[in-house]
Amino acid sequence: MATKVITALVDDIDGSEATETIRFALDGQSYEIDLGDANAAALRASVTAFVTSARKSSGSFEATSAVRSNKVELVLIRAWALDQGISVGDRGRIAASVVAQYRAAH
Repeated sequence: MATKVITALVDDIDGSEATETIRFALDGQSYEIDLGDANAAALRASVTAFVTSARKSSGSFEATSAVRSNKVELVLIRAWALDQGISVGDRGRIAASVVAQYRAAH
């Protein structure tokens, strides 16, 4: 007996067939959305003015968000993470996902 599995990409806006997954970040949170050609073009058109006026950052978004933490904030993040049962080291980098969780909670 043969089994055939078909995976369909569905547009998250209107439920039609999607042609691509678009990844973006805003306010420290990363997102991805599956869109068809028309909705992908609409998304790109709606952010064009902002993208053309913005500057590119080096590295990935998650890495740069962790770098932006100051020493006081790092102490607060470590304390908060331990209260939440999240394992973090006493020294060194804190995972970007933990920083994002902390910022979302505050």
